[in-house]
Amino acid sequence: MGLAPLLGRDKTIELLLPLYLRLLKDEFFEVRLNVISKMEDVNEVIGVDLLSQSLLPAIVELSKDKQWRVRLAIIDYMPLLANALGKRFFDEELSNLCMVWLSDPVFSVREATTNNLRKVVESFGPEWAQSSLLPKLNALAGDSNYLHRMTLLFTVSVLAPVMGVDGIVSSLLPLCARLASDPVPNVRFNVARTLQSLIPLVDARWWPHTSNHACWS
Repeated sequence: MGLAPLLGRDKTIELLLPLYLRLLKDEFFEVRLNVISKMEDVNEVIGVDLLSQSLLPAIVELSKDKQWRVRLAIIDYMPLLANALGKRFFDEELSNLCMVWLSDPVFSVREATTNNLRKVVESFGPEWAQSSLLPKLNALAGDSNYLHRMTLLFTVSVLAPVMGVDGIVSSLLPLCARLASDPVPNVRFNVARTLQSLIPLVDARWWPHTSNHACWS
């Protein structure tokens, strides 16, 4: 893939891109992982728009790859795609993948998804997060797996600094309130830890308005 800058756009599309797509399906995960790591080289030559259109089916397939390092590598590419292709593309093509990754059995994958979602919110803004992302995150609060509910609380802590006071009060605090009565003690403990991280971000005058919620009543 290092040949892409030397071949130029047309030859890269004609000769390298088909090879690239084949190698993404290689039986050895080390090969798949190495191909993903070279994605930036191809992107610089043909542009992320064309690359994403060509790669989208492969991205969807790799999002469920049995090797967690492959899933992790794809996740790290999400902010670049989101920033280049915009909100509509992310909402239609990528947001559901992110929700799947937030429920991944491997913690490193869940953690990377959360951190990369923060980068997406930084690009798209808190208003987009409240209208498009938070409704999907809210579904995790009712997930039967308590680890996924814990992931939601970690996500709240990570997103809070880029959500603004209005976003925290209207969207994130209610999620904490919902989980404050969780049947799993470790989840309730992490609600307290999450609230501790939110307190410095929210003006004191807002707290009386949330006093009716279970987690601070």
